[in-house]
Amino acid sequence: MSWLRALKETARSGLKIERRRLEPLIAIRGAAGLALVIGVGLAVFGPLVAASSAFGAFQAAIATFQRSWRPRPVLALVSGASLAVSTFLGYVTGPRLLLFMALLVLWTFAAGLAWAAGPTGGIIASSNVAIMLVTITLPTSVAEAAVHSAMIAFGGVVQAALIVLFPVRRWGAQRDALADALAAEADYARRLRHDPAAEFDPVPLMTARSAAAVTPRQARHRPAELRGSRGVAERIRPVLASLADPAMGVPDEGPERDRVRELLAAAGSVLDAAARAIRHGDPVRLAPPAVATLKTPDTAVLLTGPARRAAARLGALLADVIETAEGEGTKEEQAEATETADALAPHRRRPTLLRLVPVVVGAMRAELRSGSPILRHALRVSVVVGVGYLIGTALPFGHGYWAPMAAVMAMRPEFSQTYARSVARFGGTIVGVALATAVVQAAHPGVRLSAVLAVLCALLMYLLMRTGYAVAQACVSAYVVFLLGMAGGDWSQTVLERVVLTLAGGLLAMVSYAVYPAWETPRLRHRLGDWLASDGRYAAAVVDQYAAPAEEGRDDVRAALLATRECRVAYQEAVATAQHEPVRNRGLSRTAADDAQHALAQFGRAAMLLEAHLPMVGATPVPAAAFLADALRRDTEKGAKDVRERRAPRWDAVRAALARWDEETRPHGQVPTPVVRSGGDLLLETLEEFSRGLDDGSAGPEGSGRAVP
Repeated sequence: MSWLRALKETARSGLKIERRRLEPLIAIRGAAGLALVIGVGLAVFGPLVAASSAFGAFQAAIATFQRSWRPRPVLALVSGASLAVSTFLGYVTGPRLLLFMALLVLWTFAAGLAWAAGPTGGIIASSNVAIMLVTITLPTSVAEAAVHSAMIAFGGVVQAALIVLFPVRRWGAQRDALADALAAEADYARRLRHDPAAEFDPVPLMTARSAAAVTPRQARHRPAELRGSRGVAERIRPVLASLADPAMGVPDEGPERDRVRELLAAAGSVLDAAARAIRHGDPVRLAPPAVATLKTPDTAVLLTGPARRAAARLGALLADVIETAEGEGTKEEQAEATETADALAPHRRRPTLLRLVPVVVGAMRAELRSGSPILRHALRVSVVVGVGYLIGTALPFGHGYWAPMAAVMAMRPEFSQTYARSVARFGGTIVGVALATAVVQAAHPGVRLSAVLAVLCALLMYLLMRTGYAVAQACVSAYVVFLLGMAGGDWSQTVLERVVLTLAGGLLAMVSYAVYPAWETPRLRHRLGDWLASDGRYAAAVVDQYAAPAEEGRDDVRAALLATRECRVAYQEAVATAQHEPVRNRGLSRTAADDAQHALAQFGRAAMLLEAHLPMVGATPVPAAAFLADALRRDTEKGAKDVRERRAPRWDAVRAALARWDEETRPHGQVPTPVVRSGGDLLLETLEEFSRGLDDGSAGPEGSGRAVP
């Protein structure tokens, strides 16, 4: 993609306004907390302290809107406390330019590294730097700076207290995550009726798994319907795929296939009903036709072998989904179920806030390496903020913090987000400042009316912030104008400097990414190689279970499955990011990327089909499966290296293992194990499809092993 086209697309993306579901009660609660803090500040300390405390309450409310599974009061408290510390340190060093610049650069560098802990931590840390640049100009002494910092922290406490006293849809985010996972599987079941090889996006299941992790206190208060449905949903997916797949014994057409389609439609109906019940906390309402389909005895007559076992397993799992979604049982039974679930899935425990600190520090330290996109972002944003502050100080406008504040809020580790937010921030600033200026010139508001207008702007921001960054920025710009006017700022000065310096900050952010980028395009082959290797480890772990059925090996299968999901999502996100980058293709065309992604998804699906029919502990081992598992590990590891080095992978070891299997069973008249042996053929077929797709799009003849020119 050319630079001109990339700029046009990112600008269009930044100015895009979407229709989203609004949450008026949450917005009103956040605005009420802001109004309460401003009122207390005005009554006790005056306009300046009220403005500082308003920034704390404003930022604390924004933190609670972030996509995080932490309790919302915790996010508000962390945001208010961290902003209070930033403000006090900033004011203490403010009179000494060199000392303040050192603090600003180091603080911004740490905020950039905070993205290693996730988007929520990165956004809160970046906002702290931006708001600190404003709040340090309000106090006039160290004692007053301490008061301002205390009131900023008080703003976070007020927002946290309101969340506790007036909860809105408690556990709503966790309910939505689990309901989305069940709804995705319902859609998958319906698609399998017409396309037995349909792909399934694992993101909803991954999101539900992340949402299921709880702190010890959350575990004691978690609703019963959120305690086990995710685990059942994880087990349903491979059963659905194995029931629909023709390789499991059901012909493409005929009464058996019609019966399978009926079962899949009924499963989709039941899963949708469970999703609705969990999302809204209502009883499960099942469609009578779906219940009748699942209870009819024709399944045992029409289906045989693996398909019959899959149908029986599906009925049992759907019954578990309904029971769990109902959340029935005594408190003792629910507590026992919770203890059992936690014993089986300890990874769902979320560390408390204090125990999270070393985890976050470790994640940040891990990014201090060459080639890390997070490290590049931290270096980029710290330099831009330092340069922007010096430029803003040197210009004759005054209030030079607007430029670095615009830059730190716009910059993200990705190219498209940085450029889109820079454009959106400038456009939103013009609109917000223009509207606020028109109101000021028409109404000439005093301190109290300015405070009311600031709260109204904050309310609009909380209500509309998910519709687009430009809309949110327009509300924020007007909010800052009214708030600084309440504190005694010069209205006319605010208009001109904010527009010009915001433009300067946005341009600095955009230029910095062009000069010191972290492109995703050159890393696509490495991401693809990681996905291939993880898929191979997952398939090998599954096949190993046929060679030596054991309960201990199930943990290896689960860990390998989670790893391959993460690699798959990382590759898909990288492809989506690379599509908007003005970087030339480097050995992996879009066609090759799509073909390789489809082939690896089918490879993972073939392994999942085998997982759906894992033998019971103590079943008869299949020794030949051990050779196939070893071949899968070796070939996929070598294939991943070939992909990274732009060579077409070969699968000689897998092919030889399958040939050896056939040679060992044929002379003795043995019948090969149907499921694992046919699954081995399917695995090899998808690997060869992967090589063909990768080779046709970016390499020489298949199997040539030649490097791509």
